[in-house]
Amino acid sequence: MTRYAALLRGVNVGTTRLAMADLRRVVTDLGHDDVRTYLQSGNVVFSSPPTRDEVLAEGIAKRLADELGLRVPVLVRDAGELAAVADASPYAGRQDDPTRVLVAFLYAAPKPARVRDLAVPSGEEMEYAVAGREVHLHYPAGNYGRTKFTTAYLEKTLGVVVTVRNWKSVLALRDLTAG
Repeated sequence: MTRYAALLRGVNVGTTRLAMADLRRVVTDLGHDDVRTYLQSGNVVFSSPPTRDEVLAEGIAKRLADELGLRVPVLVRDAGELAAVADASPYAGRQDDPTRVLVAFLYAAPKPARVRDLAVPSGEEMEYAVAGREVHLHYPAGNYGRTKFTTAYLEKTLGVVVTVRNWKSVLALRDLTAG
């Protein structure tokens, strides 16, 4: 069995509401084991036979739509991928405040030409690094809530579905999938 984390975009922020008990039930009903949620923001960890991330993500998304009428993007990473994301952060060691270091998880690796189109908005203090299916973000002034370098900007520029987690959540998900 492999440990996975499914990350739902935009859950329990704004108008998209999902009880974590419903999320656990849906993932369990799909045949996954040891299902646990983390926080109220659409993070669910589970065990399953080795399967491609996209297959797991599509299965969860379809079941949420069919059973709950909830249409949200779902991204999946396995334990090894989450450990690699945590190890690859160029900013984690430079920042004590975990809310100033974030990871944008991408559904797929963006095309290099799209990555070249990314730019820090004028007047903003932030930096980023693209690594495969993730964008590591650092907001030294803690201005993520006011940035123009948003999930919507990343999706439009990179042409892929994106969901963002702060560093504390990334580390928690890594630890929860580690076993």
